[in-house]
Amino acid sequence: MDLKLHRPQAACARTGRAFVAHERFHSALVRAAGGLERIDVCDEAWQGPPPEAIACWQSTFPAAHQAGPSLAPPDVLLDALEGLEENRDEEPLRYLLALQLVRRRVLRIVNDAGAGGDELLLACRKRDREYRVRSLSPGEASAAGVEEKLAALLWSGDAA
Repeated sequence: MDLKLHRPQAACARTGRAFVAHERFHSALVRAAGGLERIDVCDEAWQGPPPEAIACWQSTFPAAHQAGPSLAPPDVLLDALEGLEENRDEEPLRYLLALQLVRRRVLRIVNDAGAGGDELLLACRKRDREYRVRSLSPGEASAAGVEEKLAALLWSGDAA
């Protein structure tokens, strides 16, 4: 299963209003008939993740001229994923980091490994190993402080 997520839409999925530079908005990854779909919603129209959401996050809409900070190298992110393996308190961060690595095609989802489908089995060709990551609900994955920690891991420069 390959995730192909597009950049934020230019307008809110609920109101149709165009986003402006530096505006805060919410995104959700939802299960749709054709696979996974990303929806972007302005802050004032956000009422929480839809029931079919498998992940959600908050972002700031980029300025047109903004080049933005650079992403951390994949090896750094894989080291972080491995370093969080035994820390149960950091499971939300580890889950979201794993999804980002899937999005960047560093990891590939092999299957739902847990008995109740509560675990993802991920393969890394680069390191020739598999990772097991506990699947979390959108509520668990959006625990306080997780977004800031994830941004600090993913981005270098001013965004971290």
